[in-house]
Amino acid sequence: MIVVTGATGNIGRALTQELVEVGQQVTAVSRHTAAVPDGARHVVADLAEPAGLRPALAGAKALFLLLSGDLHATGAGPADIIGEAAANGVRRVVLLSTLGVATRPFGPTRIAMRALEDSLRESGLDWTVLRPGGFASNALWWAESVRAQRVVAAPFGDVGVPIIDPADIAAVAAACLLDDRHTHGVYELTGPKVITPRQQTEAIAAALGSPVRFHELTRDEAKAAMTRSMPAELADDTLDILGSPSPAELRVSPDVQRVLGRAPRPFTEWATRNVTAFR
Repeated sequence: MIVVTGATGNIGRALTQELVEVGQQVTAVSRHTAAVPDGARHVVADLAEPAGLRPALAGAKALFLLLSGDLHATGAGPADIIGEAAANGVRRVVLLSTLGVATRPFGPTRIAMRALEDSLRESGLDWTVLRPGGFASNALWWAESVRAQRVVAAPFGDVGVPIIDPADIAAVAAACLLDDRHTHGVYELTGPKVITPRQQTEAIAAALGSPVRFHELTRDEAKAAMTRSMPAELADDTLDILGSPSPAELRVSPDVQRVLGRAPRPFTEWATRNVTAFR
């Protein structure tokens, strides 16, 4: 059995579906009651209370660990989740980390994630670390304004990074959970090319078959919107990357191709697949 945390989100749901489709027994964990893909067992648990994961971990051989924003913060104790996994007989953990651990290692959230990576390495378990950059699904922040006003409001309109489709992260995670060849691998996951918010807006408009206007926000305006759903430190870290990406953050990684044997999906494909969110 494989346990998937964050199982109702953009990555976890796709991962759960992929594992079920190849015949794996899956326990889908989320903080609240929610629908999960057919064939998966659902367990409600709060990762902030690692002992509450024990019913989900019983009999599991592998764990996909995805933390919510509050568990990335300094002072949180996500390493206890790894301890619970080991104590309950889990043999393999695939951790969703962040590219910022390598590119901006001194931010508070990056320091906390690096410590979690280190705890996993020292756990005695088989492990794989996934370090994605920006997600294509972050464009869903714009869905309401696109539906209501046919406008995308975002900062840094002409500054891009190679954002990745969460379905590709899920596919890589599935491969790492199922194939011993990826043990002790650290994979940087990006999309196939750099794309700016203005270009994303154009892709959404093309998928809709309807014009969408781009409105550029100031950094302060963007932070005010982001902190409604994430810690201020994480918002600042994200805006630092979006506004002034380093050469390492602009690099297109070969790791999706290396693991899956195919190129990562472009943003245009993600927009077409998710167009109903913007209608």
